[in-house]
Order: sequence, then structure tokens, then C-alpha cells
Amino acid sequence: MASHPIPAGLDPTRAAAVVAGIATLAAAGLVLLLVGSVAAAAGFAAIGIIAGGAVVAWRLLSSPSVRDQQSVDWEFTRTVAQASGDAVAITDRAGRLVCANDAYETLFAGFPTPPGLPLGGDGVAQLGNAGRIAWRDGSADVSGMHVGAHRIRAHITRSGDEGDMLVWRFVVLQKHDVVASTETLIGGATGDRLGGAGVMAALIGPDGRVRAANRVLTQRALGGIGAIEGRDFARLLITDSRGLVRFEREGLDGTPLRVLQIPFMEAEDAPVLVALLDDEDTAPAIGASASAHVRSLVSLMPFGMALVDREGRFLQMNDAFIRAAGVDPHAPPLYPGDLVVREDKTAVADAIRRFAGGATHSSDMAVRLKSHPEEPVALTIAGARGLGDAAVLLSLKDNSEESRLKREVAQATKMQAVGQLAGGVAHDFNNILTAIIGHCDLMMMRHSPGDSDYDDIQQIRTNSNRAASLTRQLLAFSRQQTLRPQTLQLPDVVAEVSNLLKRLMGEQITLDVTHGRNLGAVRADPGQLEQVVVNLAVNARDAMLSHNPRGGGTLTIQTKAVTAAEVRAMASDILPVADYTALVVSDTGAGIPPEILPKIFEPFFTTKEVGKGTGLGLSTVYGIVKQSGGWIFAESKPGQGATFTMYLPVHAAGTVTRTPVPTRAPAKPVEMWGTGTILLVEDEDMVRAVAERALTRQGYTVMTAENGEAALDLLDKNGRPDLLISDVVMPTMDGPTMVRHARDRYPDLPIIFMSGYAEEQLRKSIDLDNVAFLPKPFSVQQLAEAARDVLAAT
Repeated sequence: MASHPIPAGLDPTRAAAVVAGIATLAAAGLVLLLVGSVAAAAGFAAIGIIAGGAVVAWRLLSSPSVRDQQSVDWEFTRTVAQASGDAVAITDRAGRLVCANDAYETLFAGFPTPPGLPLGGDGVAQLGNAGRIAWRDGSADVSGMHVGAHRIRAHITRSGDEGDMLVWRFVVLQKHDVVASTETLIGGATGDRLGGAGVMAALIGPDGRVRAANRVLTQRALGGIGAIEGRDFARLLITDSRGLVRFEREGLDGTPLRVLQIPFMEAEDAPVLVALLDDEDTAPAIGASASAHVRSLVSLMPFGMALVDREGRFLQMNDAFIRAAGVDPHAPPLYPGDLVVREDKTAVADAIRRFAGGATHSSDMAVRLKSHPEEPVALTIAGARGLGDAAVLLSLKDNSEESRLKREVAQATKMQAVGQLAGGVAHDFNNILTAIIGHCDLMMMRHSPGDSDYDDIQQIRTNSNRAASLTRQLLAFSRQQTLRPQTLQLPDVVAEVSNLLKRLMGEQITLDVTHGRNLGAVRADPGQLEQVVVNLAVNARDAMLSHNPRGGGTLTIQTKAVTAAEVRAMASDILPVADYTALVVSDTGAGIPPEILPKIFEPFFTTKEVGKGTGLGLSTVYGIVKQSGGWIFAESKPGQGATFTMYLPVHAAGTVTRTPVPTRAPAKPVEMWGTGTILLVEDEDMVRAVAERALTRQGYTVMTAENGEAALDLLDKNGRPDLLISDVVMPTMDGPTMVRHARDRYPDLPIIFMSGYAEEQLRKSIDLDNVAFLPKPFSVQQLAEAARDVLAAT
């Protein structure tokens, strides 16, 4: 490619714009030459103009004169961005929005800063991850996001002389418009082929006006004068005394016509596809020649259509119908009832018999096809007259992709709702357990080991701790547990639990562990990941022993690197395009039945016998993986075992920071006795009572309040306490709000928050410094230790 010298007198910034413009136009011309698409070439040119504008603007920003003025005019870049119909925004290294076009403002209802956009689901997290990848690799793509009713795809590019800008481009993905496609087909080459077969076709709107027609119909109806679109279709036809239909332009001496209405959409205001055929013989039937025309018309339709004779047998199915119904072309069914499940056969046969016998209207039926019985589809049945051997017209919509997306959205919505419910249940249950464990501790202080009551109290406390572990699993599922993430390698996690896994598997199960190469580091809680591996392995062991008690099986654990290109090739609507490190756990058991597979991650769902499982193992796995920013998928075929694949995003830093925890000698008992005044704020009476007694026994003077307003009243009356211990979620006034008012009066007041929710979730919503956290349920000793430690630090 020849280089273009910069003309004399042209400054480097404008020269860059000239070169960028020449390169853009050349590239757009090359695209036009290769693919023959003006739209593709124009889109390529627009993208190039935007990128060129960003470069020019950044050169202006980077120039010394502009830096000295400490002000930048981004109007030029915004003007260039307006050349694109896509939503475009530019952010700087600090993450600030410095430029955006009108399409961006319209799409996002203003100028929010990426990635904090009003996206549905986890779209913000996906977009944020793509932004980090773009900073690292220069560009990134992410799809499957939603803004209101729009489905969008984003392309992020790092730009600028120093690579310290991000250009965000958002493309709205248009839904397939069947009506528009049909208009294009009728008015284009497909309509010409229909005309060559003797079929005049038109698409008629609900108002009776022509929306599209092929050229042979336009010629016959208008004589080639004027446009037929928008005309009243009924006024183009006349009827004689015998009921024969002709074109109004040709008069009563013209050739009689057969008018066929073809239903292909379900809505009441949907347009109607009309086919007109010459009927030279004016006989009731159109004859073999016209019947061939009808079959040609059916075969060319882009939606699923089939013809059925008076005996209820198939005469013809077009390709779209074959795909939608899952028909084997080499062994086609004889009757429409052969396509549906046994329970729907009678209803379909009766409907076809009724329409073949003379019914003239159309009807929709919800049926379940044998090829995918789990999802009902709409089958439209209409009576046909004047189509030779055909008596019934069937129409079937191929909604397999739509159904799959509906199932995925429904499953994600259900899991989110169940997660919120599980988190709320765990929070309330933690309050109850705090009271039970606290009272047990207080009672044990009055009894010595060996007393008959001591053992009973100890048993109650032990079972309460077991219940507390269940609430932790519920919090894990609802993604509200406290994590301690580290940068680590997945093979190290597997190695940590390998000895434990060998003991858990026993002699009948063979453990096969393999690790891939070039694995990227991930950021997660190592202890929680170990729990994921153990839970998946134990479930696999139970499945294999249940399937083959004597022979056992093989448990395979594999780690591998999954590149962004491989993810893109998967074409998944769920997994964002990025680099991942995957953990794959598979077994040789009986597999998971299809009707159970969608439910396995739900809490308390289990297929084990009563007393042999809580149903929280896989739900805990799901919560840990999702809270770690990853994805988990289950695949299984009956009789071929099950495979669980966990994808964790590669950590950008890539440096493993995990350090082994040093073993320490058991700590000597520390004196818990303390002095001072503590203000205790808790809305649950039982928790407040046990905490007050526990702190009083340790020597503290305790004031109690049931909510934030009562606590502030106590501060007004009694002055500053030595320590404030408060619940987070309370009626009337919550803990953080109350603490802000207290800190206005006493800035150095030490604070302990206690809550049944996770610390990480709370710290995201609490913008207060120097506060400690005590998770519920806690024991009397843990409460005393927390108070002692905070007071000792002041």
C-alpha cells in the first residue's frame, strides 16, 4: 500500500486526520469490493471515522498548549461520533465520561458512565469485565446484554496516543421481522420466481391495503401504471353473477381468478398473504397445473407450511416446516398426528378432520412435538378450498431459539428470586440461632462438666451450630456469604484437597486428575473453592455407587485454559466472551434425567433418600461460583454420567498471592473481663436480651435500645459511651443511619456492627470508616472478644 506524504504546512494532528480518512475510505472501498454490501462498507467507514476522530481529539488533548490550558474541547469528537447510528461513548483512564453521541443519550436515557449503565441482569458486571479486558488486550466484545426491551452488543477499543482512552460502541440487535422479510421476498427475486410459476402474490395489511406485491400481479392489476402499494386490494377485483373473480382492469371478459388466503401469523392485526391463480376452466378445482403452482408457492415460503389431503395425510411440507417440526427428511411422517406426543394425537386428528370436512375459519392449537415435548408450540390449522387434493393448510412457527431463551431467562429469574428468599430466611434464622447459642453459653457458665444438665446443654449447642452451617450454605447460594478472595491457581486448590478426595472416594472409585497448560490465575476464596471441589466429587461418588454399587466408576477432575476465541466459538448467550480457567468434574454414573437437570442448583432439591442429604450441596456450589464472578454449567445424558464445568475469569494481575496459613499453637485463655459503658442497639428482643446479659457478666455497663431513634435519645441523655454495638437492618432507623448521626456528635466513637448478612455485602452499602463486624450467629465468647479487641484498639 502506498504511503501518503503529509502536505507542507499541515500540522501533525490534522495530518493524522487526513491519513485516517484516506485509510478509512480505502478500507471501506475494499469491503464494498469483497462483500458487495453498501451497508457493510458504510458501517466500516463510520467506525473508522469514529476511531479517527478519537485519535485526533486525543492528540489535541495531549498537546502542550491544551494541557497548559487545562480545558479540552470535545465538540469535534462528538461531531465525528454523530456519524455513527450506534451509541458511542469515550472514557479516560480515570473512568470519566468525556464524550458521547446522541444515540448514546437516547439508548441509555442520559449520559451514565460505562460500565455503570442501566443494564438488565448481570450486564454491568459483564461490561465491566469487558472493559478490563480492553485495557489489557486493546479490545473486547460482549453480547447478550439488555437495555429495557433492546438486546445490545458492545465493542470496546483502547485508543489514544498513549492508549489511555476507551471507545465504547453499543449496537442494538434487531429482532427478525417476519412481515418485513415477507415483503422483501414478494417484492424481490422470490416474487419473480413465483410469477414465473404463474402465481400472483401480495401481502395485504389489516386495513385491506396492499403492502407488497410481485411484479406479475402489479402488471395484471394496474397494467404497469403506478405503484400498487397502499391501494385498496378489494377495489382491484370484481365479481360476476356466478361469483367468479377477475381483475377490475380486465373487466368481465378477463381471465377468472382463484384467490387463496394463506395464514402465517397469529396476531389479529397481522397481514394476510394472498395468492391469485388463473382459472381458465372456471371449475371448482384448480386442476393439476394450478396445484403445482400452489406447491411451488408453499415451498418458497420462509415460514413453516404443510398441505394435508382430505384423508388427513401429508401432501407436502416445506423446508421451514421440516425444521420447525424436527422431521427426519428420510423418514417423513404419514399423518400430522405422528409429529406430536401421544396425548395430543387425538386433538390434532379431530381438528384436521373438522377442517377437511368444510370448516372455513382458522384455528390455533398448542401442541407438544415429539422432537421437543417440553415446550408447547402453536400449530395453525386452516381449511383450504380450490387447492386440488389439498384440503387443510398447516402452519408451524419455528420457535426453538425463542423457547430456549425463555427457558434460560425463566431459570435465571427463578434462581435470583430463590436466592433472595434464601438470604432472607438465613438472616432471620441467624437471629434465632444467636439467641439459642447465647443462652446455652450462659447456662453452661452455671454448670460444670459432669453435670447431667451440662451434657444436654452441650448437645443443644452442637445442634445449633449444625443449623448455623445450614444458614451459611443458604447465604452461599444467595451470594451473600463473606469471601476472602486471593489470586491463585486452580491446580493448587485441587492439590490441597487431593488427599481428602482419595479418602472420600474409597477403593471402588478411581480418581483421575489432569491439569492443562498455560492456565491463567483466578481470584477467589481458596477455602470456598475447595468446598466446591469436594461437593462436586461427593455428589459424583454417590451417583456412581448408586448406579453400580460393586464396580464403582471413575471420577475425572480436569483444569484447562479457555480462551476468548473458544468462548466466542461456543456462541453462548450466557457466558461472556473473555479468557477463563475452567474446572471440569465428570463421572461415569447413570447421568441426570432431563426433567431433573434444570432443578439441580435449587436449594433443598435432592434425589437422595430422606436423611441422606439436605439438598444444599449443589446450591452452595452455584452460589460460591457466582459470587466469585464465575459461571457453572451441568451437562448430562442418561447412562453416560454427568459433567460439571466451572468457568472462572482470568485475573488481570495474573500473580499468585496465595500464601499457606502458618500453624499456630493453641492460644492461651485471655481474660475477657472489661470495664466501660456499651450502648447495645438490636430490634430482636431475644438477641438483645442475651447480648446484654453476656456483656454484663463480663463487667460492662450496658444500655439497650430497640432501634436507632431510641439509641440517639439515650446518647442525648447519657452522653458518649465507650462502645456502640448495633444491628444493621432495623425498622424506623437502620444501624448505619443511626451511626452517622452518632459520629456527628462523637467522631471517634468505636462501632461494632452485628448482622446475619455477609460482611462484604454490608461494606458495599456502608460508607463508614473504622467499624468492626460481628457475624450472626455468635457465641458469648465471640461477643466478649469483639468488644475487648475494639476497646483495646482505642
